[in-house]
Amino acid sequence: MIAALLLSFGVIFVAELGDKSQLMAMTYALRYKWWVVLLAITVATTAVHAVSVFFGHFLGLSIPSNVMSIVAGIAMLVFGLWTLRGDSLDDAEQGKADRVGKSVFFAVMSSFFLAELGDKTMLATITLSAHSNWLGVWIGSTLGMVAADALAIALGALLGKHLPERTIAIGASVLFFGFAAWLLYEGLRDSSSITVVATLSVVVVLVGVGSYYIHRVHRAKLDDDAPHAHPVRTGSGPDLQ
Repeated sequence: MIAALLLSFGVIFVAELGDKSQLMAMTYALRYKWWVVLLAITVATTAVHAVSVFFGHFLGLSIPSNVMSIVAGIAMLVFGLWTLRGDSLDDAEQGKADRVGKSVFFAVMSSFFLAELGDKTMLATITLSAHSNWLGVWIGSTLGMVAADALAIALGALLGKHLPERTIAIGASVLFFGFAAWLLYEGLRDSSSITVVATLSVVVVLVGVGSYYIHRVHRAKLDDDAPHAHPVRTGSGPDLQ
């Protein structure tokens, strides 16, 4: 068991370096509390690697990755649009409370779970569990991935302290769109033409509806801020030059 744990830790840690999920961890850490992101990643990783060990050790099967990649890509697209929209709350303190809420935890957890299904770290865990102690592989692979993502979270949290909020939002959105393109390409390159057309149609609708909604939200914010930008003086008093 110890040998399987150490081997799985090393393999998954190295495989995770530079992977899209590590970049996702850094992206989330730019906007949300680091401990919420780390906890969500730990839960998602534990679940994904439990599935991997089950399929690899007990069933000896692998999960087709194209459908999972497509679903994860669409999820990343939605998260990118959501991030680009910005916070809808005006109160800064209420916004901070929102960031450590359940919605953030489940958003991070679900996105990591979807992104890891069919990913190379999951396939590596399936392969390791087919020939090694399943409990050692489960623990080692989970710890290896969490450790690699923790490095990315630390970097993201550090950068987040020195960047303006809007810059962070735009940068995070660009990264999410990049993840979406990456995952969709992986899922569609070997798929049927019907799957490609259906997926691209969903993407076009999401982008169109999301862009319109973001425009409306930002327009409403500008309209709300306009009266405060140039306050109207009332009553008597000396004129200001």
